[in-house]
Amino acid sequence: MRKFLSSLLLSSSLLLLAGVVFAQEATKQPHPPDSAIAGRWIVSADFYGSPLYFMMELEQNGEKLSGNFDGDKFEGTITGNSIQFLAKDDQGGTEDLKGTLQNGTITGTVVFVNSDDKSHPTSHQFTATIVTKRRAGAAAQRHEFVPTIFYRRFSAENKPVLTVAPGDTIHTTTVDAGGTDEKGVTRVLGGNPETGPFYIETAAPGDTLAVHIMRLRLNRDWAISDDGIVGRGLDSDWAAKMKDGFKNVRWHLDRENGVASPEKPAEHLTHYSVPLRPMLGCVAVAPGIAQAPPGTGDSGGYGGNMDFNEIIEGATVYLPVRVPGALLYLGDGHAAEGDGELNGNALETSMDVEVTVDVIPAKRIPGPRVESATHVMAVGLDGSLDDAFRDATANMAQWLTDEYKLTPSEVAQVLGTASEYKVSEVADRNAGIVLKINKERLKPLAPAVK
Repeated sequence: MRKFLSSLLLSSSLLLLAGVVFAQEATKQPHPPDSAIAGRWIVSADFYGSPLYFMMELEQNGEKLSGNFDGDKFEGTITGNSIQFLAKDDQGGTEDLKGTLQNGTITGTVVFVNSDDKSHPTSHQFTATIVTKRRAGAAAQRHEFVPTIFYRRFSAENKPVLTVAPGDTIHTTTVDAGGTDEKGVTRVLGGNPETGPFYIETAAPGDTLAVHIMRLRLNRDWAISDDGIVGRGLDSDWAAKMKDGFKNVRWHLDRENGVASPEKPAEHLTHYSVPLRPMLGCVAVAPGIAQAPPGTGDSGGYGGNMDFNEIIEGATVYLPVRVPGALLYLGDGHAAEGDGELNGNALETSMDVEVTVDVIPAKRIPGPRVESATHVMAVGLDGSLDDAFRDATANMAQWLTDEYKLTPSEVAQVLGTASEYKVSEVADRNAGIVLKINKERLKPLAPAVK
C-alpha cells in the first residue's frame, strides 16, 4: 500500500510539474520572425501636435535587437511583440524607445534626452512604419497628369496629386510664374505656383531623390519679363538710373527658329534676340515639417526657386528627402535666363514637362545638386553671395569625399584646380552660387566602393 501511495504521489508530482512547465511555455509570447522587423522604419513622433520624422534601422537576432535611431547606434531586445532599446549619440544624448509591434506597425513612446539639458527629458508618442521595398520586376510606368490645382507653398501638408514608383515617368504641364497656363488663362494667383506634389513610393527621410529631366518644351509663343535690375546688381548711380525700371516686357517665342525677341522692341533693340533655352526655375521636395512651409518664391536645402539656368532637358537634379514620399514640386518655367536672373524675372512662360524619378536609399546630401552630361554641380543657396559660395563649396567637398573617399587635402587640390563657379541667383531672398566640375577632371579618380 505504501509503495502504491508513493508511486501515486510521484506520478501526481510529475504530472503537476509537467503542467507547470507547459503553462509557462504556453504563456511565453513568441517573438516575431526576424524578417518581420528587420529593415528601415520611418518613425513619426508627435511633437506637440506636429509629426517629426526620424529614420530607424532594425536588425534582429532572436530576441536581440541592434541598429540605429536617426544615426545613433543601439542594442535592445524584443520580447513577444514588445520592443525596447536605448540609443546614444556621441555627445551623451539618448533616445529611450519602448514600443509594440502589431499588424506591421510599431507604436509606443520615445524619450529624448538632450546632451545639453539632461535634466529635462521629453517624452513623445510615436508610430513607425517600415519603408516599402522597391517593387521587384515591376515595369516602369508613364503617367499622364493634367493639373487642376496649383500650390503656392512647398509644404509637406499639401495632399499629393499623384503617387508614382521609382523609375516611373511623369508627363505634365506647369503654369508660368504669374499663374497663367499655355492658353493664356490665369489659373491661380502668381508667385511661382507649382504642379504637384508627387508622392514617390519608397522615398524616406535620409534618402536622395533623383529627378531626371527628360523633356522640356515650350507650349505657347510668348513670355513675360521686365526691364529692371535687382538691387544686388546695382551701385548707387545705376540705382538712380533704374528708378523707373521693372515695367513689364512681353517677349515673342519663335519656337520654329529657336529664338526669343521683345514683341515691341525699343529703338536700339529692334534686331535683338536670344536663343531659347527652356529651363525649370523650381524643382523642390517638401521641407521637414518642423519648418514653416516656405512660399514657392523661396529656396533652400530642399531646392525650390533655385532659378539655375542649367536645370534644362537632360539634366538630373538631386534633392535630400525630408518627409515620407519626398513630395516633388515642379514649376516656374523659363524660355531663357541669363545668369543670376538679373531682371528679377526671366522669360516667364508655361511649360510642357516630362521627368523620370528615382530614389537613392540611405544617401544623405546636404543640399541640391545637379548633374549634366559634362559636369557635376553643387548648389549653394543662402542670404548672401559669400554664404552661398561657402555652401556650394562645402556641398561639393562632401560630394567628392563621399564618392571618391578623398582626404581633405585631396579635396582641396581638386577644388583648387577644377572648380568653375557660376552666380545662379541674385533676385530672391537667397542668393545662389553653383560650383561645377567637369567630369573629365574626375575620370582619373577611383569611385568609392559601395
